[in-house]
Amino acid sequence: MSFTGTDARFMARALQLARRGLYTTDPNPRVGCVVVQHDRAVGEGYHARAGAPHAEIHALQQAGTQAHGATVYVTLEPCNHHGRTPPCTDALLKAGVRRVVAAMRDPNVQVAGKGIEALEAKGIAVQLGLMEGQAKELNPGFIERMRNARPFVRVKLAASLDGRTALAGGESKWITGEAARADVQRLRARSSAILTGVSTVIADDPRLTVRDETIGDIGRQPLRVVLDPQLRTPPGAQLLHQPGATLVVAAADPQQRAPALRAAGAEIVFIPGADGRVDLAGLMRHLATREVNEILVEAGATLCGALLEARLVDELIIYYAPYLLGSQERAMFQLPALARMDDRLALEIKDVRAIGRDWRITATTVR
Repeated sequence: MSFTGTDARFMARALQLARRGLYTTDPNPRVGCVVVQHDRAVGEGYHARAGAPHAEIHALQQAGTQAHGATVYVTLEPCNHHGRTPPCTDALLKAGVRRVVAAMRDPNVQVAGKGIEALEAKGIAVQLGLMEGQAKELNPGFIERMRNARPFVRVKLAASLDGRTALAGGESKWITGEAARADVQRLRARSSAILTGVSTVIADDPRLTVRDETIGDIGRQPLRVVLDPQLRTPPGAQLLHQPGATLVVAAADPQQRAPALRAAGAEIVFIPGADGRVDLAGLMRHLATREVNEILVEAGATLCGALLEARLVDELIIYYAPYLLGSQERAMFQLPALARMDDRLALEIKDVRAIGRDWRITATTVR
């Protein structure tokens, strides 16, 4: 059974609705739903927050009795298990819908086809795969966490056209303009966590919070994560005294600084790796257990390079400013020298666009 132009139109609307939850649904997936009767939308909904009704419930409530015999367009397979809310399949069956079109199968092993099976077992026609690519783009972190038990890692950098992020002495404010900095706030808002290194904390004393009034209240602050192998984070660091939680990840505590940091509000976990460093892969597994979907990395060349070298970066977002800083200034990544050109790290450019006077390049890593 093929899809029609009408199917595409209403699924596009469901995807549009799902994007309304871009900043607020974490750690749940972003999902939109449209109930259609006689080629007319009679109910719409999206998932706004974890613990709140799912998109299907909102759409069915709006549709009321008109949901009977209707077609439902939803961007993710309806759930068939009790989580924070009851199963959506039960609500669809009770409403008496005739057909369900889902953009993608739920990667959660608790669902993973079981929602489809439950609907089909009761005679509801189910079609899967319409605009699947667009649906997956909405939830890269949820998919990565469900399938591979790790978050989706996005590295953000601001640089001059010759690839320099700061002066040799560390000065970096501001390479990019206001529009690019506002865009970064939107990246923060959609992220479950923001990861930085202790050197950045000591040098720049960042807050790492979402503070753009144009975004509005998202009801949370992303988890702040500091990679700090030897616990050098100052107890007075600004990020320890902001709304939301700060996690300091260490390999050891040679100077017994943990009590002071905990007293300042930090949570500390030890994930030791080789040579006194933090085990980066272990950190990602730990964050996945905390339902972290998307991580935004805002760090210096050492941490960004280490994540790339460990093949833990999924996406790079680089804001290029129309300036040249010169070869003596700080580079974007600290990486080992290459013996052969074949050893270079491959990227796939996904998007290039102007953000104010700057240019934003979005690229994914090729594994």
